[in-house]
Amino acid sequence: MPSVMRSLSSWIAYLSSFLHQTHEEVYKFWIPIMSPTSPLTILIPAYNEADSLKTLLPEVIDFSRQRGWSVIVVDDGSTDQTPQILKEYSSENLFYKVFTHKLNRGYGSAIKTGLRNVKTELVVTFDADGQHQLNDVEDMFQVIQTNQADLIVGRRQESLRKDFLRSLGKWLIRSVARLLMPIPIHDLNSGLKMYRSSLVKKYLAACPDTMAFSDIITLVFVNYRYKVIEHPVIVNERQSGKSSIRFSTAVDTLLEIINIVLWFKPLRFFLPISIACILFGLLWGIPILLQGRGVSVGAMLAIVSGLICFMIGLLAEQMSMLRKFIIEEKSDE
Repeated sequence: MPSVMRSLSSWIAYLSSFLHQTHEEVYKFWIPIMSPTSPLTILIPAYNEADSLKTLLPEVIDFSRQRGWSVIVVDDGSTDQTPQILKEYSSENLFYKVFTHKLNRGYGSAIKTGLRNVKTELVVTFDADGQHQLNDVEDMFQVIQTNQADLIVGRRQESLRKDFLRSLGKWLIRSVARLLMPIPIHDLNSGLKMYRSSLVKKYLAACPDTMAFSDIITLVFVNYRYKVIEHPVIVNERQSGKSSIRFSTAVDTLLEIINIVLWFKPLRFFLPISIACILFGLLWGIPILLQGRGVSVGAMLAIVSGLICFMIGLLAEQMSMLRKFIIEEKSDE
């Protein structure tokens, strides 16, 4: 009986040692992709990009697996084979997640869905059309840590912007944005951006669900005095599919820029209008008054309109300061 017990005890010890070693090997295998301290998430919004994703997605997954990064893809209500392609990889890669919109909500909405589910310190938005390069993501990952930046914008090469209307739209966006607030960034609407995820999540409510998201989130970071820098990137020509960006997208973006200026610095919008109305009223009314013809009703209307506009600007400025305070308070909770 004692010999049987010794044999049983020895067998149990051997089995325990084997299971322990096996657990360690499994843990070592999965730790790069399961670790909650994974430093970066690649976020890909996708809408009808089946042709591009067939080659892009395996590359992104393999690239991320080797570096212990996470991958999130948001299907924004695609009607082609995009959902099927995304599901092919979801069961075998635990660091890879797919979120789906039943209907197309817009580029900005897809980005927001992904950002709300990011668990890593850093997140980079990466277009699904295959125009961005993974080597640039790795370079930006090093740069954002070296420079302690809060947002890095991938600045594209001008030579790839061949469409006249799109180039005109981008020029209008940059011009209006710089007119309304100082902007140190050249390529506002680049889709390749790397953020501190804790910061970008704070300001999702201020950003639209449209293509204008890329421009507006950059303006938000600039306005809040976060460190925003650019890094040159190489952009490939689109090999398949069709871009959803039109000249109308630039018009929508201009409206969103005006809206964001009204949100953060309303006096920059109202004060020039107020001064223009008052000066116009004075230049119109003073000559009439000097001629002894009395006070011009039109001149008085212009002056009063300028004063009303100025008062509205002051009120909006106070509301803007209150809104900033509320946002900061909620982010600290």
